[in-house]
Amino acid sequence: MNEEIKHGAWRELTEKQLLEIRADAAEKYKEYKAKGLKLDLSRGKPGPDVLDISNGMLDALETYRAEDGTDVRNYGVLDGLPECKKLFSDLLRIPAEQIIVGGNSSLTHMYNTYAMLYLFGTGRGPWMKEEKIKILCPSPGYDRHFGLSEDFGSEMIPIPMLEDGPDMEMAAELAANDPSVKGIWIVPLYSNPTGSVISEEKAFMLANMKTAADDFRILWDNAYGVHHIWDEHTPPDIISLCEKAGNPDRVFYFFSTSKINFPGAGVGLAASSPANIRQMKAHLSMQTIGFDKVTQLKTVKFFEGNAENIRLHMKKIAEALRPRFELVLKTLERDFSGTGVLSWSPPLGGYFVSIDTMPDCAKAVVAMAKEAGVTLTGAGATWPYKKDPKDSNIRIAPTFPVLSELEQTMELLSLCIKLVSVDKLLEGRK
Repeated sequence: MNEEIKHGAWRELTEKQLLEIRADAAEKYKEYKAKGLKLDLSRGKPGPDVLDISNGMLDALETYRAEDGTDVRNYGVLDGLPECKKLFSDLLRIPAEQIIVGGNSSLTHMYNTYAMLYLFGTGRGPWMKEEKIKILCPSPGYDRHFGLSEDFGSEMIPIPMLEDGPDMEMAAELAANDPSVKGIWIVPLYSNPTGSVISEEKAFMLANMKTAADDFRILWDNAYGVHHIWDEHTPPDIISLCEKAGNPDRVFYFFSTSKINFPGAGVGLAASSPANIRQMKAHLSMQTIGFDKVTQLKTVKFFEGNAENIRLHMKKIAEALRPRFELVLKTLERDFSGTGVLSWSPPLGGYFVSIDTMPDCAKAVVAMAKEAGVTLTGAGATWPYKKDPKDSNIRIAPTFPVLSELEQTMELLSLCIKLVSVDKLLEGRK
């Protein structure tokens, strides 16, 4: 295939040129299919080499006593060891008394918080007694947020996700005029899947906007708050912004060490206003006498109780992950720059690369890749109800495979995109 055809806008190519691209891609796809690959880019999880960076945590304890003498092997300490709360208070700029540390998953905290709002409410009656509950969902977004909302029967309203956060004009208008709009999901730093960062201006709007529901809540999932790949960014201080706006109870903040050390043996946390924390602790006391304090103490000892050591640790992880992201972006640039059949924006950080095919092509690309042995996140997963209105968005999760496997995966994905795109263009000319 000559360079002119490769990089020319494909909509302007002749049928003969498109068929030439297709023939070349089909031959290579057949070769890949014959290899019997079994590769998985469906979830954003760290590879073994990244996990190895945290192996020192396995031997981090020389004592089972916390700083105040608490035996971490036993019951107690509902909201987390004080030294663990202080560590994350320093890292995230949140008062320690407004933090609950417990469990390895922030998703558990999110579910418990949503259940509390649904069953008991905050500020007024429980959401379950409302005729309808609507949640604003920046899209493309995180599929687990959508699944959680759907589990409670909430109606999800897609909000366009822009380069600096959600479309706040749309969000503000909906929240101001409809009392059934009760909340919004936000991944502030390195959003899933686009890797964008919410601006201070938009965070300020979220904290200050007028809402028809006086119990409107921001579900602020800072899942990738220290997961820098290139330059470092800092998310807006949403808790302080809400306090200054006179809406201290509006935000629930979530974070975890799942992709800092071990996803299966880390700590998750929730933070909010003093009033919300009191209510959360009251309900938690009905669920547990205390979370895993051994892992909390291991986390503190591994990082020597110093938030700066977490930042230094994340630089090591970034060095391990950066080549993977560079490979993905290099492949996309090489094969699709100027073609007009694929768009993407380099993520500022986080765990994913988001790409957009031509309309009505994403499902076909994912299916074709699956047929050749590569599992991708399902097309539509980044939208509420798994219904991408354009059938175009695909989330790439490059963090688990080694570079050689990732290279094969990206080559195959590129071939699938070419084949589906050419077929779509030819179909349009009939």
